[in-house]
Amino acid sequence: MGWNSFDAYDCRINEEEFRGVVDFMADNLLEYGWEYAVIDYIWWHPEPGNWDTPRRKGHPNLRYKSPGEPLYPEYTTHDEYGRLIPSVERFPSSANGQGFKPIADYVHSKGMKFGIHIMRGVHRYAAFQDLPIKGTDYTLKQIAEPWDTCAWCNHMWGVDPTKPGAQEYYNSLFELYADWGVDFIKADDTMYPPYHEGEIAMMRKAIENCGRPIVLSLSCGEAPLGQADHLKANANMWRISADYWDKWESLEHNFDLLNVWAPHARPGAWPDADMIPIGKISLDDRPHGPERMTKFTKDEQLTMMTLWSIAQSPLMLGNDMLDVDDFTLSLITNPEVLAVNQNGNDARQIFERNGQRFWISTDKETGDKFIALFNLNEEEKELAFDLEWDYLRDAYTLRDLWKRKDMGTVKGKVKAKLPAHGAALYRLSKVQ
Repeated sequence: MGWNSFDAYDCRINEEEFRGVVDFMADNLLEYGWEYAVIDYIWWHPEPGNWDTPRRKGHPNLRYKSPGEPLYPEYTTHDEYGRLIPSVERFPSSANGQGFKPIADYVHSKGMKFGIHIMRGVHRYAAFQDLPIKGTDYTLKQIAEPWDTCAWCNHMWGVDPTKPGAQEYYNSLFELYADWGVDFIKADDTMYPPYHEGEIAMMRKAIENCGRPIVLSLSCGEAPLGQADHLKANANMWRISADYWDKWESLEHNFDLLNVWAPHARPGAWPDADMIPIGKISLDDRPHGPERMTKFTKDEQLTMMTLWSIAQSPLMLGNDMLDVDDFTLSLITNPEVLAVNQNGNDARQIFERNGQRFWISTDKETGDKFIALFNLNEEEKELAFDLEWDYLRDAYTLRDLWKRKDMGTVKGKVKAKLPAHGAALYRLSKVQ
């Protein structure tokens, strides 16, 4: 559970803004379990996205000569081993070789955890300079694959996992992140076709070698289902969706994705339905469309939070935390709903028909059942969850978790009249 800067700030967040978000989270959200604060991509650039591209306003591509030499090398900050370091212009506390350690220390002082985004591979300018790999006689040019460049962000070249020095390069990266006090790495361009099995495995081994527990989150999706075993063995969370924004069609699609991935969820390894686009997003009209409050209706937002919670997706917010309305706060500070996400077990879609979806999971602490009813139709419907679907044949106390209200005793079926695109979430406790 946490927050990532991408949905609101794109690649442009600075230290003052980030510390402000951390302060807000510590004061208002930490008690509910929101503990990770993550700086997303291109933090090594002093002015990322300071020009427009045809693809997207402020897209942070850089312009390079064919061998990898940038037209503006002053925009890239790295150390003598080609490891990217924060831009001091945006993150002043990183001066004098401190990197992200002062910010990580600040986050930790608030009782929270700190994360950063990285792109798979080696920066092409570092490879162009043929810088040494720390602790070896190899160089970055020897392990870099110039043909293997991210399709949507052109800074990095892939690393050939068969080459001597490749693992040592990744070891040096995660050694640096551990020294900074990083708790969470969002590693991007790892699953975008093709699936980069070798580099993912090198990251996992580097984490094991670095001496610090670090969550490994893989982007972007859709993750290939055929790689489920490899993902569970190497990552703590992996994106099962493409970039997810505030469109009803995308939310509908995530019902299908979470359904097929549900059997592969387990403690420490979670299918990730992506960040939650509620509240205010796309500040200054980027990264995705105009600056706005989410286009999801209130019913759709409740449906999204219900699905992410019962399906046990990681919960990563992406909204502008410095401008939060009361409704958004109500969605993310309901402890009974969040308990479904944190305490559920064996979550699965149990039945589907006529635009109606039904999910169930078990409270691993009490044995209570959590059930969710979803109306994906365009009009109001009465839904009925048949408890026989899971052989629940006793009488149960029914509690509405969004309303935080006991609803009496039920047996046989749980019924609810739901608005279009609406949801309900309940706890069932066996009557003793």
